Amino acid sequence: MERVEIYTDGACKGNPGPGGWGVVLRFGEQVKELFGGQANTTNNRMELTSAIEALKALRRPVSATIYTDSQYLIKGLEQWLPAWKARGWQTAGKQPVKNRDLWELLDQLASEHQLSWHWVKGHAGNPGNTRADALANQGVERFGKE
Repeated sequence: MERVEIYTDGACKGNPGPGGWGVVLRFGEQVKELFGGQANTTNNRMELTSAIEALKALRRPVSATIYTDSQYLIKGLEQWLPAWKARGWQTAGKQPVKNRDLWELLDQLASEHQLSWHWVKGHAGNPGNTRADALANQGVERFGKE
């Protein structure tokens, strides 16, 4: 199975406000960069969207290591998602799960691959994270004002 390295990041100017997402995919010597944004969104939605867009860009099942600086994304995938699904998309406090639409899509896309998720400290000099952050901010500038 092919091995891919992925960096994802989301950005928002105001929360809610104009937002962007950025992705860096590395396969061997090949690098693909993606970015986009929305005019009125939240940082958490952009973090989720960055992971979704990264997985959508994969043309076949792969083994991938995904790096993100989003604790929301990591905790959601590793801790909260199974419980939310078991409770019918309710939180422990019996409230509807925020961003359910994105969590469901991410869960479905992730099931097609062998993924390892890793948290990295944001703005700490990690080159992949720094580039994903720059792409997310480019998304805010280009698409966040539409």
